[in-house]
Amino acid sequence: MKAILCQRFGTPDDLVLADVPEPVAGPGEVVAKVAAVGLNFFDTLIIAGKYQAKPPFPFSPGGEFAGVVESVGAGVAEFQPGDRVMGYTNFNAARERTAVAADQIVKISSDLDFERAAALTITYGTAYHALKHRALMRPGETLAVLGASGGVGLAAVELGRSWVRA
Repeated sequence: MKAILCQRFGTPDDLVLADVPEPVAGPGEVVAKVAAVGLNFFDTLIIAGKYQAKPPFPFSPGGEFAGVVESVGAGVAEFQPGDRVMGYTNFNAARERTAVAADQIVKISSDLDFERAAALTITYGTAYHALKHRALMRPGETLAVLGASGGVGLAAVELGRSWVRA
């Protein structure tokens, strides 16, 4: 199976395309065939060794993905092969297949394309957490987003707009 690998800390130019063993779903995990990967700023930090999580080498960048479940491990009842899913992995999504904990994925409908789904978890999850749990945003409040030039800022504008109209 093909994977983009970080074999040592560096830049995106240091990543390599290589063959890796097929993943196997362990207890509480699924293996998904990856259809799309979301790549974010933190991926550049993780491959440079500047992020709080430092996975063992070799690892693949890509903390979010969308795809189709191919197999499920012991104890997984909520997913079955063929389910369309999106999820969060922290790393190892930039490969043909990835093993991920079942509690880190959700089913997606057939009208949500994989490319859009793969870009939702980190940017919108971060913005949602910031607005709901840090800013304690309430319906009807005014929101000023001072940095809406990146993914999280743009997501904050979109999520905030829906909150202030509620």
